[in-house]
Amino acid sequence: MTAPRPHTLFSFGTLMDGQVQAALFGRAVPTSAASLTGYATRPLTITDPAVIATSGLDVHLTLRRAYGSVVEGAVLRLTDEELAAADAYEVDDYARRRVRLTSGETAWAYLDAEPLRAAARIVIVGDSIAYGRCDPSGGWAGRLAAEHIAADEEGNRVFNLAIPGSTLLDVRDQTPGVLAPRLPDTLLVAAGINDSALPVGAPAGDDALARVPDHLAALAATALGHDARLVVVGPAWLDEERTGDYYGLRFTEERALALRACVRSWCARNHVDFLDLWEPLRKRADLLVDGLHPDAAGHQELHRHLTSFAR
Repeated sequence: MTAPRPHTLFSFGTLMDGQVQAALFGRAVPTSAASLTGYATRPLTITDPAVIATSGLDVHLTLRRAYGSVVEGAVLRLTDEELAAADAYEVDDYARRRVRLTSGETAWAYLDAEPLRAAARIVIVGDSIAYGRCDPSGGWAGRLAAEHIAADEEGNRVFNLAIPGSTLLDVRDQTPGVLAPRLPDTLLVAAGINDSALPVGAPAGDDALARVPDHLAALAATALGHDARLVVVGPAWLDEERTGDYYGLRFTEERALALRACVRSWCARNHVDFLDLWEPLRKRADLLVDGLHPDAAGHQELHRHLTSFAR
């Protein structure tokens, strides 16, 4: 019987320590030198007594995006059980995500659990809500851009490439051609409400939602190919009593919730960041222009919610 292929994990801190490996894995694991381009480190204070006891340190390192920088470390080759032990060791400030090493090899790495806090160059793709329709200030994306760039005028960038009317299929097909010149470290995909819509008169059993995981998988591959972290922003609440037959489409809360559940589940299974936009506008019909698009105050609520993931 063929032995299972080991998991590759890039470490830049205490997991390279022999004492930590002995405590977590019961052995010194196979290791080779590696580096990660486009990142730098910053200190992270640890308060978990068990983690401090294992590493002997109350300050660990975490990663932040920094164009042109390189973090030196090592690739650890772990079994399923050892990877689970590493997950248990890392505190909630970290999230295990896929990265592409300087060598071109892909590996797991423990990144900042709040993806927008770690980001520098963000590309946003999505639909009319991500575009900022019905808000002269550019919607939640415009507000995010203003705040993000103000935090570091020299290093931070936001490129909002959302197109009104887009579905995830459109985004999947359009995104590969627009990333390279913008050098993104974060690809923020707004999984908008259009993916839940049914043409008026179409049967309820339409399988459009069944294709959403394939679209997300393609976008994940595109992001990884550009050394970018995929962040999926989920749909916002809609007021189906007011949307009516919207340009020949029917939007319902049931279908929107099904899209939300589908995206959330896919992200959890694939260790991809999911930022949920449902709750800020739920039952807040007064913040929706037409039952679907937030007004300026609605976008402000969405922005306030999103930036809570960057603190």
